[in-house]
Parts: sequence; C-alpha cells; structure tokens
Amino acid sequence: MGFGGISIWQLLIILVIVLLLFGTKRLKNLGGDLGGAIKGFKKAMKDEGKESEEESEKDADRLQHDEPQKPGTDSVKDKDKQSQDK
Repeated sequence: MGFGGISIWQLLIILVIVLLLFGTKRLKNLGGDLGGAIKGFKKAMKDEGKESEEESEKDADRLQHDEPQKPGTDSVKDKDKQSQDK
C-alpha cells in the first residue's frame, strides 16, 4: 500500500505515461522553471520582510524624533490612548 491507496506499481505506470506524453526534455525544463519560480518567490518574501521591518523601524524613529506638537493638537499617541479608553 503506497500513498493514499495507490501502490508503487500504479505510480510507476503513471510516471511512464507522463514521460511518454511530455518527454524527458520538456519535464526537465518544467522542473527547472518550477524551481526557479520557487526560488524567486522565497527571495521576494525575504526582501518584503526586510523592507517592512525597515519601514516600521523608520516610522518608529520618526515618531519619536518628531518636533513637539502645537498646543491644542493631539499627537498620534494621545489619539491611541483616547481610542483605547473608549
């Protein structure tokens, strides 16, 4: 008994049929393209994670170093506190 009720012999027959339909060269190219796409996706996810971390650090630094607010205007922190109190 193999994967989900499919035996090894049935998997081999399916593999032979796929090889006959597409050929080894086409399957090799397909595998290479799929691998490249996965690598590109992983790289993009890492780059996006780094960019979002850098942006959040810049936003936090900017909020801490902003000039003092004019009297009578609420800062972002005051607005957050007011919304939490409600």
